[in-house]
Amino acid sequence: MTRSVWLKADDTVGDWETRRERITAGLEAGVDVVLVDAKDVDRVRELGQVTVAAFVGDDVHVMDNDDDDYGEPDIRVVGKGGEGDATVELPSDFSGSADLTTLRRGNADASYVRILDQDYETFAQEAATEADYTVVIGEDWQIIPLENLIARIGDETELVTGVRNAEEARTAFETLELGADAVLLDSGDVGTIRDVVDVRDASEREQLDLEYATVTAVEETGSADRVCVDTGSMFDHDEGMLVGSMSRGLFFVHAETAESPYVASRPFRVNAGAVHAYARTPGGGTKYLAELGSGDEVQIVATDGSTREAIVGRAKIEKRPMFRVEAETENGDRIETLLQNAETIKVATEEGRTAVTELEAGDEILIYYEDTARHFGEEVDESIIEK
Repeated sequence: MTRSVWLKADDTVGDWETRRERITAGLEAGVDVVLVDAKDVDRVRELGQVTVAAFVGDDVHVMDNDDDDYGEPDIRVVGKGGEGDATVELPSDFSGSADLTTLRRGNADASYVRILDQDYETFAQEAATEADYTVVIGEDWQIIPLENLIARIGDETELVTGVRNAEEARTAFETLELGADAVLLDSGDVGTIRDVVDVRDASEREQLDLEYATVTAVEETGSADRVCVDTGSMFDHDEGMLVGSMSRGLFFVHAETAESPYVASRPFRVNAGAVHAYARTPGGGTKYLAELGSGDEVQIVATDGSTREAIVGRAKIEKRPMFRVEAETENGDRIETLLQNAETIKVATEEGRTAVTELEAGDEILIYYEDTARHFGEEVDESIIEK
């Protein structure tokens, strides 16, 4: 499931200057959708590229009024100033609902409902049968109504739940294990916006089970075309990439974050090995190091198995002397890779950060192992021999 963050920036949050500052903070943080009033659609698009959702009224022709000359939003939301936010009383018979009629006629894509009581929860469920997105705002409620909505309408619509901070966003994404599809953040605080985006990213990232393998050989092999992967991100000291000659067994190679007497640190770089090797990418895929170029996405991995994404800025390919490193996994499988013969290339062993030039047979080296075959970087259910 792909999670998303919506940012509320309609006229209830303040004047245009206040709204503009909030929207700008959201764009810089990486929110997915900005929810505004119809009059602000074009203004938002002038600030940057983002999906724009806008409130429309129960008058289904409001967006077609030439006098208003409003831009067309990507997502039309009904409910503000209507039944959804209790401006208009809920009808006893939902067949007479103006909000639902707008959805049924295809003049809105999303419903906006404040969950004031059980009746509004039922109304949200009814709206979800017609809406691509159902935005629900809790009033003094936490988990139970959200659990009900996820269980009852989770497959019918994209459920967007209102939150005010990162902790509420985390709860929304984790409720009933499935969680909400998105959150609508009502905050103009720059730190809070960034924190909620971080929660979104963390909810989608893999947690890998790394293990140790026993080094069985470290041999000089002569020169090969070596790839340095220079990313657009700064690595932490315990981070690197997973690379290897066999896709089933990838070695953890540290980023060049450590200072050296011979060369300055390059905390955006991983000296990843020879051109033939696989590098792990987000979502469980792999790419050959030779394929990587500016704009590609690679997976950053920490020694505890946590992951995040980085964009490749460039890949530097140069001929360098190499080591062949071979290791045996716990189940007796042999895996290997080629790494440059240089003291600045570090791997992770049970003893800690270790230069490949100091690596010896018998050392325990950190790897990621999965007993699967790959074709064009994707897992396949067939027998492939790599040696």
